[in-house]
This record gives sequence, structure tokens and C-alpha cells, in this order.
Amino acid sequence: MNETTLLFVLAIVGFVAGVINTIAGGGSLLTLPMLIFMGLPPAVANGTNRIGIFIQSITSIAGFKSKGIKPTSFGLYLGVSALIGSVIGAQIAVDIKGNTFNKILAIVMIMVVVFMVFKPKLKTEDLLERINNTHLWKSILVFFFIGIYGGFIQAGVGIFILLALTSINYLSLVKSNAVKVLVVFIYTIGALAVFIYNQQIDYLYGFVLALGNATGGWIASRWSVKKGDGLVKIFLVIMVTAMAIKLWIDN
Repeated sequence: MNETTLLFVLAIVGFVAGVINTIAGGGSLLTLPMLIFMGLPPAVANGTNRIGIFIQSITSIAGFKSKGIKPTSFGLYLGVSALIGSVIGAQIAVDIKGNTFNKILAIVMIMVVVFMVFKPKLKTEDLLERINNTHLWKSILVFFFIGIYGGFIQAGVGIFILLALTSINYLSLVKSNAVKVLVVFIYTIGALAVFIYNQQIDYLYGFVLALGNATGGWIASRWSVKKGDGLVKIFLVIMVTAMAIKLWIDN
């Protein structure tokens, strides 16, 4: 497969990941292995993936805003907390050995997919939002640790963000997704800065991936996506399992 074809495939994978990331989370379970399979060292693949995530977050925020869902101070508080954690997580990722990272990624991929398939469905329609006082501080603490995870590996972080927002704060799925993309945008600034400082970015692959991510994020943020979850889960289970096995065997 020549370079042009690989870049085209990367953009397509980025588009699919952008849709998945914005609907729920888990798109990096596809893009990270794809970048590694394209020949990037794991740490560089991890850093390069953040360009797509960063630009996708901008278009997703714009998409939600165009539908009347604007960023709030609550999301900013959580984003700043996650930003602090992400710098720690990204530095850990930079320091870890390539083979070890691949093993960790393979395990994380399987664990996140299993969680996606079997996680409980939470109903928040009839519950009052809890975004002040004790619940706000609880969320700020939780999002600091989510930031560490997101800075380290990113894969599946959106799922954990949605779980926290729906279970702690009782936000609706739509509001949770809007807060999620804002939080990811903010903490990715810190993670991306760490990877850039340590020269762990392939800019060509990063911006091609970002083109796909951003397009998928924009479209998905403007959809009211309630159907097709089962199809997404089946697709992710098959693809991620195959990629995780390959990552484990190849090292």
C-alpha cells in the first residue's frame, strides 16, 4: 500500500473515529493502532493522535453551539481540572517504553470495549442536575484523574467522561456530550503541549487524521444520534479485538 493510499485510509479512519468520539467515545481505539500500523513509534502515534482530537473538539463544540448547546462554566471547571491531570498523564506516556505501551494499549482496548458493551444504561431524564456544591467538587476531583488517563492514552476517555457526568451530575446525554467535547478540548491543550515539547508528533499524519476527525465530529455533533448504537458496538468489538491481538502478538 503506497503512501497516498495510506493517508486516504487514515483520513477515513479519522472520520469514523470523529463520529464515534462525539456520539459516545472510543474513537482512539481505532486511530491509535492505525497510526502504529502505519509505522509510527507508539509514543509518536500517541502524540500524533492528539492533533486529530484537538481539532475535532473545536468542530464538535461549534456543532453543538450551532444547535443551541453552548459551553458552560461547569464544563470549564472540569476542563481545567482535567488539564492539570493530562500534563501528568502525557509525561508518563512519553517516558514509557514502546513495547510496554503497546501491551498497555492492547489491554486497555479490550477492557474499554468490554465496558462499552456491558456498561449499565443510566436514565437521567427525570432527575435534577447536580452541578453545584459537593457534586461540583466531587466532579472536579474525578476529572483530575480522568485527565491523567486522557493525557496518558486517550482511548475510551469519552466513555468515562459520560459515565461520570451521568452518574454524578445527572446530566442528560446531550448535555453530557457537549460538556465532554469542551473538557477534551481543554485538557488536550496540555497533553499536546507535552508531546510537542518532547518531539513526539508526526505533523503530516496528524493533520490528515485531523481532517477526518474534524469532519466526523462536526457531522455527529449536529445529529441527534439515538439509533445505530448496537451497530457501532459490533463494529468496535470486531475491529478493536483484532487490533489488540495484533498489538500484543507483534511485540
